[in-house]
Formats: sequence, structure tokens, C-alpha cells
Amino acid sequence: MKVSLFITCLSDIFFPEVGRSVVSILERNGVEVDVPLTQTCCGQPAYNSGYVKDARKAAKQTIKAFQSSEYVVAPSGSCAAMVRHYYPDMFEGDPEWSAKAAQLADKTFEFTEFVVRVLGIDDVGAVCEDSAAYHQSCHMSRGLGVRSEPVQLLSRVEGLEMKELPYCQDCCGFGGTFASKMSAISEAMVDEKIRHLESTGANMLIGSDMGCLMNIAGRLRRTGKNIQTMHIAEVLAKGMAT
Repeated sequence: MKVSLFITCLSDIFFPEVGRSVVSILERNGVEVDVPLTQTCCGQPAYNSGYVKDARKAAKQTIKAFQSSEYVVAPSGSCAAMVRHYYPDMFEGDPEWSAKAAQLADKTFEFTEFVVRVLGIDDVGAVCEDSAAYHQSCHMSRGLGVRSEPVQLLSRVEGLEMKELPYCQDCCGFGGTFASKMSAISEAMVDEKIRHLESTGANMLIGSDMGCLMNIAGRLRRTGKNIQTMHIAEVLAKGMAT
């Protein structure tokens, strides 16, 4: 089986270790991984801001980059949801690109979704002696319907005590450009998320979207909270038993 890694902007620029972790886990489970160098932003920021014409340009480049891929896997529910749900809509009325968009949508998966649903694995042999809570990101849970897969994988990590995060499905306040345009509301939302996190007593917050993790981690630092944040791929890869 061959997989192309859709690294996403945030992972490429700010969280390269997440990409390395995804590759490590996939290769350990017999998957051949490549990283098409012509990939770029999926166009979500432009699309969400109403610049559909610009978003189409980015989408066309993404479609070209992965046109020969067997599977496309992204460590981000947000970017995977963009490709799966909004690419076909963007090219409605354009037979050529609509077909290409649908083809890419059909073979694109969020990382944990791919591991559990396609590879059929819910235990990667990870070991992590710690306590953690899991945050469900909006696009991943609502857009893709991926909720149980990350929890399944984390429940099989040896030594990891999972704490129930109250209102884990609530938005953290990031929402891409929302955090910039509505900063006061965004701040109130992330502060609420952190209060719920603190109530669990967990040492770590685990998530599946870098945007959420960047937003929550930034607020934790600014408010002097000593709680670590990690992407689920990092937890699974760094703790993999030898």
C-alpha cells in the first residue's frame, strides 16, 4: 500500500515533527510513504474568507500534486474535510475539475481515520506514562464524522491515563481567520476550554488538528499554565514500543 502525505501548511511550517511521526507510524505498519513536493496550501483560508476564485487556484495545485497517489493522508481533520467536502462544491459546473476533485476527495483521509478504518489497526504498540485529555476539533468531528478513531488509538496506549474532557466537542476558538477577526470572542472560548482542561487534572492535552493545538498552547503559555499539548501522531510515535 502506498500513501502520499498531505503535510498541510501548519505542520510543514510549525509542526514538522507531526509529519515525521505520521510517516514513522505508517512505515512501521508496512505502508510506503511519499511526500509530493509540489503540494501547497489546500486553499481553506481563502475559501473561508470568501475568496473562492483564489481558493480554486490552490485547490487545482493540490489536485495536481496528488493525482497519481493511491491514498492521501493528512494529520489534520480540517484540511482533510476541506478536500473531501468543499473541493467538489468549488468545481460544480466544471466537468473536468469536478471529476478530478471528486477523485481526490474519495482517496483523502485524516490520519487516525486512515489507521483505524483503512489499515484496520487500533493499537500501534505505543507506551506513554502520563495523564491526558483529548480535544475534538470541529472540522474533524462535524465535517468528517471522525470521533471514535482517535479515542480508540489512545485507549490502547500502555500507561496513558485518559481523562474525560468536559465539553470536549466545543470549539477552542481558533476557527482559522475567526481567531483574528473575532479575537475577543476567540479568547473567551479558549479560556473556557482551558478551564475545562484544568478541571480534569491531566498533564497533557492531545488533539488531531494543529490549528487547535497552536491556539490552546499559545493561550496556555500566555497565562502561565503548565500543561503540555501534543498531536496524537506524536504521542503514538514517540511512545511506540521497540
